[in-house]
Amino acid sequence: MIYAIVEIGGRQFWIQSGSFYDVSKIHAQPGETIVLNKVLFLNREGNIIVGSPCIDNVSVKAKVLKHLKSRKITVFKMKPKKNMKSKQGHRQDLTRLLIQEI
Repeated sequence: MIYAIVEIGGRQFWIQSGSFYDVSKIHAQPGETIVLNKVLFLNREGNIIVGSPCIDNVSVKAKVLKHLKSRKITVFKMKPKKNMKSKQGHRQDLTRLLIQEI
């Protein structure tokens, strides 16, 4: 089983080939293939490579499937004794990536 840990948009993801992941929005059109160069960890059939911080000459190819929004979260702020309340919703912009090869 081949898997890797990559950094995308400031977050680390445990990825495998053939799977799709929702990451922070990447400015690429749906259908484009992108290359992820920040590979931090690689396990290839028990052969483990750890980067410091990244592994040279290892990259991940991913295809942008679509852009979407996450589920809505509620942001509620309140200051007691001041009669101040604010309620707001937020939906984060995401990009769905299909990992093609490591």
